[in-house]
Amino acid sequence: MLTLSEVESLARAAHQGQTDKAGRPYAEHLRAVAEGVRARGGDADQIAAAWLHDAVEDDALSETWLREAALSDRTKAVVLAVTKRAGETPEAYAERILATPGALLVKEADLAHNADAARLAVLDAVTRARLTEKYARMRALLGLTARPENGESV
Repeated sequence: MLTLSEVESLARAAHQGQTDKAGRPYAEHLRAVAEGVRARGGDADQIAAAWLHDAVEDDALSETWLREAALSDRTKAVVLAVTKRAGETPEAYAERILATPGALLVKEADLAHNADAARLAVLDAVTRARLTEKYARMRALLGLTARPENGESV
């Protein structure tokens, strides 16, 4: 089985050269989500999934690679659960996350970092408003109605 350090290295290499909407290295988002999962009491499977949560969706790693990787079945299931599929409704996406043990915590950490006020502040007003609404809607669909206080990133 891959260690968390190895998973982190693989994720960083897979997303090498990618940036987020604010132009920051994508690995910063992966690190923040992994740290968010750890801070919420997530286990090693969930932390590994956090490092890999966008890899298949972003075509950084293939689904075949994931299925064959030396990862727990639970980690693989969580990564696939949080991977958005073309044409999928937000409701179907949320339903899959809720049906997959361990996936909600990873998605909660992902949404928390995506919705971080400091990250959103550097975006143009239209994009910021669109993403704020998108993240709030997904939080509601997942039953994550409580917001972090004091602007903290959770």
